[in-house]
Amino acid sequence: MTEQIRAAMERVRETDRSGLTDICLYCERPPAFVYPDRIRYLSADGNLMNSGRYSALVHITKNDLKSIVSSLAQHSLHTCEREFRQGFFTLPGGIRVGVAGTYTSSGVLRDWNSLDFRFASAKYGCADRIYPRMLGSRRGLLICGGVSSGKTTMIRELCRLCGDQVRTSLIDERGEIAALKEGEPQFDVGLLTSVISGISRANGIISAVRTLSPAMIFCDELASTGDAEAVIEGSGCGVRFAATMHARDMEQLMSRQTGCRLMEACAFDAVVFLAGSSSPGTIREVRLLNDASEN
Repeated sequence: MTEQIRAAMERVRETDRSGLTDICLYCERPPAFVYPDRIRYLSADGNLMNSGRYSALVHITKNDLKSIVSSLAQHSLHTCEREFRQGFFTLPGGIRVGVAGTYTSSGVLRDWNSLDFRFASAKYGCADRIYPRMLGSRRGLLICGGVSSGKTTMIRELCRLCGDQVRTSLIDERGEIAALKEGEPQFDVGLLTSVISGISRANGIISAVRTLSPAMIFCDELASTGDAEAVIEGSGCGVRFAATMHARDMEQLMSRQTGCRLMEACAFDAVVFLAGSSSPGTIREVRLLNDASEN
């Protein structure tokens, strides 16, 4: 990154950093500072502007992106093939950096054109409404919402509360929930919580059921039939699950093969729908799966 851009970011006021969810870096365009309710663009003096078309804005060059990606890879690109296949890096503190570019024929990202730094945060109290329901459930809860609705924040807080009461396993495939650093969670995920990271959700769930004897298993972003089958198998062993999925409402949930399979198998007692990106970590609805609902 050039000194000009570094200096501009360092000049951003503390008040402008509060509530920030993402910083997006696009090739030959100004850095975008993303908040739940607005987007601002960085100028050379550290001020954030409403429009990205002002001449005073700094611009990210292709060399800037190359330099940043090299730093993310600790200056050893060939050792980060896994990250370049998955399209993201996970940094200390649970920060996820999404990478966009061109995939080669072997499925590895090159010619990067944008980076999305998404910041993780703890929001104490956001799961208070569903915590008693999770403890009293037979099968557990599925937490659903759209992009940037706070699903990971919600599952982290619920894990913290439940993990203080019962033996819990957290399957943290991407390292965003617990934010492990040398094996130690950087977020509080509960006194009785063991964390499995670095392997797929499905394999992590199976491993936890077989070896850790959890009463509950928490995981983020169920997306495949393999994930669904692992949850169903674990539920059959008496484990309660709390997991998240991308779905704004029940109609969208049922339109996805994974969601449909989970609902048909009665893998959860209730589905929690979040309000959306304008109010991340806020519960809109708790729908019981016996057709009752709680608003």
